[in-house]
Amino acid sequence: MPEQRTVLVAPAWPYANGPRHIGHVAGFAVPADVLARFERLRGSRVLMASGTDEHGTPITYESDKQGVAPREFVDRNNAVIVEDLRRLGMTYDIFTRTTTANHYRVTQDLFLRLYEKGYLVKKTQMGAFDPESGRTLPDRYIEGKCPICGYPEARGDQCDNCGNQLDPIDLINPHQRGSDKPVEFRETEHFFFDLPALGDQLKEWIEKHDNWRPNVRKYSLEFVRNLKPRAITRDLDWGVPVPLPGWEDNPHKKIYVWFDAVIGYLSASIEWAIQRGKPEVWKDWWQNKDAWHYYVMGKDNITFHTVLWPAILMGVGDLDLPDEIVASEYLNMSGKKFSTSRGQVIYVRDMLDRYDPDALRYYLMIAGPENQDTDFTWSEFVRRNNDELVATWGNLVHRTLVNAHRNFGAVPEAGDLTAADQALIKDVETALDDVAQQLQEARFQNALKLAMTTAAKVNVYLGTEQPWHTIKTDRARAGTVLYVALRCVDNLKTMLTPFLPFSSQRLHRSLGYDDVIAPQPEVRQHSEDGDSHTVITGDYPIANRWLPSQLEPGTKLPPPEALFKRLDEVVEEEQAASS
Repeated sequence: MPEQRTVLVAPAWPYANGPRHIGHVAGFAVPADVLARFERLRGSRVLMASGTDEHGTPITYESDKQGVAPREFVDRNNAVIVEDLRRLGMTYDIFTRTTTANHYRVTQDLFLRLYEKGYLVKKTQMGAFDPESGRTLPDRYIEGKCPICGYPEARGDQCDNCGNQLDPIDLINPHQRGSDKPVEFRETEHFFFDLPALGDQLKEWIEKHDNWRPNVRKYSLEFVRNLKPRAITRDLDWGVPVPLPGWEDNPHKKIYVWFDAVIGYLSASIEWAIQRGKPEVWKDWWQNKDAWHYYVMGKDNITFHTVLWPAILMGVGDLDLPDEIVASEYLNMSGKKFSTSRGQVIYVRDMLDRYDPDALRYYLMIAGPENQDTDFTWSEFVRRNNDELVATWGNLVHRTLVNAHRNFGAVPEAGDLTAADQALIKDVETALDDVAQQLQEARFQNALKLAMTTAAKVNVYLGTEQPWHTIKTDRARAGTVLYVALRCVDNLKTMLTPFLPFSSQRLHRSLGYDDVIAPQPEVRQHSEDGDSHTVITGDYPIANRWLPSQLEPGTKLPPPEALFKRLDEVVEEEQAASS
């Protein structure tokens, strides 16, 4: 491993068809930010690149329903998503959009490179049309019975019940969504990506990754066993134009959204480099065998990142493939999948209006769907906050800082360390290394549980030594105990900063530091060719901070502040009604 890692963190692109709920950010957002913050803390060069996915038929369907143009619709939703992610503390180097001129350029370039290498094949298929108006009907505008599981409301592109990808013509009794109006199928010409040509290469590559989470490997190998050519263009009027003569000026033929969305990781990286005034620096992440790529998502996105995107990268030939696929299961509510259409939802913005972002981040990482589907309940959210953040970690910080500040006003000098003092310091410093190893492997719950277990050990030590009593009879010993506790708290702060950046920065200041350990993102305007769009970005210091505490005796301690708020018990039904 190189001395300084070069790390791409690629969170899945949230879809701009509405606000995001907490199930979404449990999959793509918070785990990615934990990785990015951890890697920066240990001195890695990090590029976290993503944005809103703004093409596709769900966008046109919803914008039609609301009577607005697709662009106006996605502008509105992008603004909401950007603000939610900023408030959540997501340290994107760039969070952009798929509707930029730069993204169109990069998408069309990769399309042409695949075309020139013979991976794109022109085929005729049956397309769906409205027999009255003659207008093309995108897949999402069509419903019918799933031919695989029999679900009566399957969409033309996918069955929400069994999760299988579909074509509209496969549906039993297809009709236009939201009505009984018929669908007419006619021949239409499209380009298909010749996935089977890359099948053996994909299978061999996936099989090498025996470190992937079991669900990731399983889904990917199942998918790659039955590869078929996949449509890469569609009968649409909203999307990236097809960059070929006879196609590019056709307002009803566009590049399919699945293709352009995954290319966003690359186009965002290129946009970031251009905006930094170093237009070639993106290659340090994308054409560098020593770079490490984390892709972070919910499980419904796995095969796009383990088969389809790698196939594009293999076909193009000079870009790095994914290394780690960090795919979570589903966060449900009361045993049911989060669903905006069914009102089974808790929006991120509503959560952040009521609760501190660290409380939400902590819950999603300690009790979230890292390895299995989990259920969000208000009672468990409150219990985790009160019993763990407040009573364990917050209590340790409070007891240590209040007594040190009140009795010494600074980090006390240490006398001779007892065997218990030395053993605790060693345990905590060992935990610092162990937490780093777990985080590098994207084992978030293991890392967080280890940090909280270590905090509990320091609490036991304080409860045994009781420096608030010892100060009356042996000031030097009380000072030594508080010195040991402060060093332990400082190390625990480092371990918890990726998870709890807001409270960790406040604690950092309370320990007498005057720099930034947990930077926060900013919203800025990027301009290109006279057009301007909003991005999340930031200036995030890179320095190796993942080291044992160097807290110096004599460092002045400001008055401490509480890190977390105790929450009142809630009645599930009342919270559900107000969500």
